Amino acid sequence: MAFRALRLAATTASRRPSAASSTITRRLLSSQAANPVTHPDPAPSSESAQLVASHAPFMVATYSRPPPVFVRGEGSYLYDLSGRKFLDFTAGIAVNSLGHCDPATTKVLAEQAATLQHASNLYYNPWTGELSKLLVEKTRELGGMWDAAAAFICNSGSEANEAGIKFARKVGKVVDPTGEKVEVVSFKNAFHGRTMGSLSATPNPKYQAPFAPMVPGFKVGELNDIAALEELVTEKTCSVVVEPIQGEGGVRVATDEFLLALAKRCREVGAVLHYDEIQCGLSRTGEFWAHSRLPKEAHPDILTTAKALGNGFPIGATIVNANVAEKIKVGDHGTTFGGNPLACRVACAVVERLADAALRTGVKEKEKVFREGFERIQARWPELVKEVRGRGLILGMQLTQDPSNIVKAARERGLLVITAGENTLRFVPSLVMSEEEIREGLGILEKAFEAATEA
Repeated sequence: MAFRALRLAATTASRRPSAASSTITRRLLSSQAANPVTHPDPAPSSESAQLVASHAPFMVATYSRPPPVFVRGEGSYLYDLSGRKFLDFTAGIAVNSLGHCDPATTKVLAEQAATLQHASNLYYNPWTGELSKLLVEKTRELGGMWDAAAAFICNSGSEANEAGIKFARKVGKVVDPTGEKVEVVSFKNAFHGRTMGSLSATPNPKYQAPFAPMVPGFKVGELNDIAALEELVTEKTCSVVVEPIQGEGGVRVATDEFLLALAKRCREVGAVLHYDEIQCGLSRTGEFWAHSRLPKEAHPDILTTAKALGNGFPIGATIVNANVAEKIKVGDHGTTFGGNPLACRVACAVVERLADAALRTGVKEKEKVFREGFERIQARWPELVKEVRGRGLILGMQLTQDPSNIVKAARERGLLVITAGENTLRFVPSLVMSEEEIREGLGILEKAFEAATEA
C-alpha cells in the first residue's frame, strides 16, 4: 500500500537521515496531498458499520458488499448514511437509466400507488395491456424485432428468460411431437439469470456448481464462432439464447456477422432465436434495442428485457412473435405479481422516455466522451489496460489484473464503478448523465488508477 510505503520511508528517514530517503518521503507526501482519499470506507466503529452489523445476522449471506450504506439517490449521485455524495457509474447495474429517483417516474409511481397497486391476473387492469402494446409498437417502430406480436409481463430478468426458455420448449414440443426438439443453446461467458432454467443457460461453474445438476438439455457454444454453428445448432435445438452484448460476462460484443449466421442456422433447423437484451437493451447502446442495427432476417423470435424497464421498480417482459405466441395456451405459464398495474404504469412512462430520439443520440455522444477518457488512461497505463469493448453506455475496460483495488480507490474518492467477467471494469451509467458528470467521473477514475498503481 502507498500508506505503508510512506510510513516505512518516514521511519527509515528518522533512523538514518539521507538525501535519498528525504526525497522519497517528500514525493510520497506530495502524491498523497495531490490525490487524497475523500470518501474513506466507514470505519468499524462508524454508524454505517454498526447498522450493517445489526442487520447481517438476519440476512442470508448471498452478497459481499463494501462498507458504505446508501440512503438516498438523486440523478447521477448516491448519498450514504454520512451524507457523502458519490457519482454513480453503475446505475444499479444498468437499471436506473433515467437516473436515481427521476421526478417524472416518481410522480407516476406515487399516483398509481394511491390508485391501484395489485388485483392479480384473475382480472384485467388498464396497464398490463397498455405496456404490452407499447413494447410491441415501439420495438417495431424503432427498428427492432420486426414481427414482434405480444408480450408476457413478469417481475425480473431471470423470470423473463425463464419464460422465454419455457415458451421455446413448448414450441419445440408442438413442432416435433416426438419430444426430441428440446435442446437449448447458450454461449460461454453468458449470464441469463439464477432460476434453475436461466441458470442452466449460464455456463459459469461458479454459479452452477453449488446447485448441480442443472436442467437437462442445455448446450454451450463459443460466441462469434461461426464455423461451429452447424454442429452446435441442430434439429434437436428448440432455442438459442444469446446476449447481443454480454454484460456480466465482461461486456463482450456478438458481431453482426455472427448474429446473422446464427439466425440463418436457427431458421434452417426450425429453432427459436432468443435475444436476451436485459442489460444491453432499451437504448443503452444508442439504439432502442441492441439488435436494431441488424437486418430483419437476424431479428429474434423471443426478446427479453428487464433492468431499465422500471428504472428501479421491479419488472420484466418477454416479447414474442406470432409463431411463438400462437403456441402458448391458457395455463401454460403464469405469475402472481407480474403485470401489476403499479409496475406496468411506471414502465409505460419509462419506455416512452427511453424511446426518445434525442436521448438515444445523446447516448452515442456520451460514448465518445467515455472513450476519450479511456484512451487517456490506456495511454498512461498501456501494460494494465488491454482493450475497451462495448457500445453506447455499456462499456468494458479489460485489464491485465484484478481491478478490485481500482474499484476501491475510486469509491474512496467518490466514484462508484463495478466489474464484470474476468478483470473487466464495467461502465453502465444512467443514460441521462451529463457530459460534465462523465468527465468528472473519468477524472476520479484516473486518480484511482494512480492510487492503485502506486500502492
